[in-house]
Amino acid sequence: MSGKRQNHQLKLAFAVESRSETPRVADRGTETLAANRTTESPAKTDTLMAEVLERENLKEALRRVKANKGSAGMDGMTVQQLTRYLVKHWPEHRDQLLSGTYQPQPVRRVEIPKPDGGMRKLGIPSVLDRLIQQALLQVLQPMWDPTFSEHSYGFRPNRSARQAVAKAQQYIAEGYRIVVDFDLEKFFDRVNHDKLMGQVAKRITDKRVLKLIRAFLNAGVMEGGVVSPSAEGTPQGGPLSPLLSNLVLDELDRELERRGHRFVRYADDSNIYVRTERAGQRVMESVTRFITEKLKLKVNGEKSAVAKPQERKFLGFSFTGRAEPKRRIAPKAVKRFKERVREITRRRKGNSMGKRIEELKRYLTGWRGYFGFCQTPSVLAELDSWVRRRLRCIFWIQWKTRRRRFDELHRRGVERQLAANTAGSNHGPWRMSVSKALSAALSNAFFDSLGLPKLAAGR
Repeated sequence: MSGKRQNHQLKLAFAVESRSETPRVADRGTETLAANRTTESPAKTDTLMAEVLERENLKEALRRVKANKGSAGMDGMTVQQLTRYLVKHWPEHRDQLLSGTYQPQPVRRVEIPKPDGGMRKLGIPSVLDRLIQQALLQVLQPMWDPTFSEHSYGFRPNRSARQAVAKAQQYIAEGYRIVVDFDLEKFFDRVNHDKLMGQVAKRITDKRVLKLIRAFLNAGVMEGGVVSPSAEGTPQGGPLSPLLSNLVLDELDRELERRGHRFVRYADDSNIYVRTERAGQRVMESVTRFITEKLKLKVNGEKSAVAKPQERKFLGFSFTGRAEPKRRIAPKAVKRFKERVREITRRRKGNSMGKRIEELKRYLTGWRGYFGFCQTPSVLAELDSWVRRRLRCIFWIQWKTRRRRFDELHRRGVERQLAANTAGSNHGPWRMSVSKALSAALSNAFFDSLGLPKLAAGR
């Protein structure tokens, strides 16, 4: 089937009856919810499912699922195969969704390394379930997001980790120089389904949507070929999970607001700022009790702490201990940066130098886009120097023989005698990387010509 014909048939499959008398939920409810900022305001409608299944909403959901790509779920269907599948089967699934009988597939469990060690468990839904979750998200998020706390920054439109870090910095500058740093142990795996659905039911009344969200929570997990039930948790990996996690932790936000705390939350990272360590210990004890007893979640005592902000990290950043604190890159983030650069450029990677440079360029650009927000440019300059030195080492190793090293140095403008002396040196690559000859042959200008981004530039 041609792509043009396939898209035409997909439009027909996504078509629904005109519902001009039913305004979009987002348009109807956002202004009221934003004004009231109440978590007790359900959408007074039983037509949410119809809005989820509107053709334009589904087309946008399909576009986003395709753009995000991602792995196949337990059924093995890929994003590339989804459109063809929908042409044939979507009317059947649409009827199931409208009647409240749709059953999601179990998610496929995968594990990825955490930046600070250990493994993070992800649950990968089928691509069809990702489409439906995305369509749900596009209707629910505009309704719910305006009701969330101004102190919440994670997984929200027009909010970012940078804003969260800047807000934390503001509290410290105002004299709140002790941080109560909470770590929620396996948060996404321990969300209480009944409590979560209670919060959802306060906001929507369409029973089909309620039943569908519950079905996604209870879909189960396939790991090692075995499907297990899921009695708790909202697995990371699906489009809807971040919104549901914010809904769960909005109760914590409201409690902290009620107590008058200065705090910042990004997903399950929550920091409260107080003036004294004694106050911090009191807050740690009382808030831990609230999280355990009211939210049915667990605080990781080993990773949580009451400390000075410069002794902790928040979203990859730390702060200087000055009267006017500055944002700095946390030591662990610097360590991870170097580990990743070593991995990209390592000697036995097998890629050509050109491919390594291209991969490194992508990584450096993304890393600078986030950590360029720091206020310690000397650290960025040091990392720039370290990256170039690392690359000089790799070039030196690749040149291998004395003859090749001499030729490369001389060809790149190094005087003949200096090139010969350098090529004949018995020193190791790391020491040679700062030699006069190699620094001249592989100058900063040379790396600029390759398009290698500078971390300390363009901030």
